[in-house]
Amino acid sequence: MFELDIPGFGFIRLEHLVSDFTGTLSVDGKLLPGVRERLNKIAEFLHVHILTADTFGKAREELKGINCEIHILEGENHDIQKEDYVKILDAERVVALGNGNNDRRMLKTAKIGIAICLNEGCSVDAIKSADIFVNSPMDALDLLINLKRLKATLRF
Repeated sequence: MFELDIPGFGFIRLEHLVSDFTGTLSVDGKLLPGVRERLNKIAEFLHVHILTADTFGKAREELKGINCEIHILEGENHDIQKEDYVKILDAERVVALGNGNNDRRMLKTAKIGIAICLNEGCSVDAIKSADIFVNSPMDALDLLINLKRLKATLRF
């Protein structure tokens, strides 16, 4: 858990990081370099949850050795499944990462939503639903490791 008072944005007390996998932490199902180390560092102070449809079928293998819970989504309405998951954790204590239309509700519901644009792009609805937009998962994760960056981005 960490706490931070951000002028104009308010006081935050985060306990969970909830992230999409495909297109957010990985490209073509392959975890990007630098993500593993950062997620394990963040797992020292936040519970890490990965929610994914696992488009390429590689998520479990790619996430081996990372201190996280992996949830492979099934059926339809992944956007609602992700939003409900964040609500169950208490959305006010969640930072969420995503890039697709199926992430938009999760990004909007979480206390802090971070949209990430990689090779497959980022949906306009995900961007509009997020509080922050970045160009890599390393940038997003570094905001949580270096809290002054997060504060500088969200302050009014």
